[in-house]
Amino acid sequence: MKKRVIVSWSSGKDSTLSLCRLLESDQYEVVGLYTTYVNGEVPFQATPLEIVKAQAHSIGLPLILIELDEVFPPNEIYQSAVIDGIRHSGLDIDAVAFGDMFCNGIEAYRRSYIEPQGWECVFPLLGESSQSLAKEVIQRGIVTRLTTIDTTQLSGDFLGRWFDASLLSDLPEGCDPCGEDGEFHTLVTSAPCFRYPLEVKVSGEDRSGRFHHLRYQQYGVSV
Repeated sequence: MKKRVIVSWSSGKDSTLSLCRLLESDQYEVVGLYTTYVNGEVPFQATPLEIVKAQAHSIGLPLILIELDEVFPPNEIYQSAVIDGIRHSGLDIDAVAFGDMFCNGIEAYRRSYIEPQGWECVFPLLGESSQSLAKEVIQRGIVTRLTTIDTTQLSGDFLGRWFDASLLSDLPEGCDPCGEDGEFHTLVTSAPCFRYPLEVKVSGEDRSGRFHHLRYQQYGVSV
């Protein structure tokens, strides 16, 4: 019998690739997605919730929304919010999946609060080469663009670029191909796990601080 798994959903390429792999798995049945948000947006990606909801609708899975009061809440508050959100979702689950790639202690952190609940922690991408995962995103036809840039690590000129072979060749030396060191974050608008692509309209750019973001017309999503 397959284990019922819920996927931590950021709206970007890492969670999408994780979902694609899990949907192909003979060990897991994906039963839902969950997203944490602050002030109506996914932290870091700055993706409006309307777009996240549209992604879930296209995927055809229930979306659990978990509100946070701040981007970096204390660990105990963040963990309690996630656990309570999943427990009160109405979904019967055996496992929680994350799109983490680096073996930098994040696995142990996730396990520290997920496994005591009786849930398995699943990491479909953990420990694999960023270069190979970046190529897999492109080869699978996951359509995504850079929606956030940390300008202390990467030029803001990359904001809005599509995640493709041209982008990978243009990234400076030392920049992780998947942005796993926080150089950039992405928004997915089409993927094999989507039943139809999203037409997301960019309304402008916010370049006022360290983090540069694309801004979207929240109701410019064609479904």
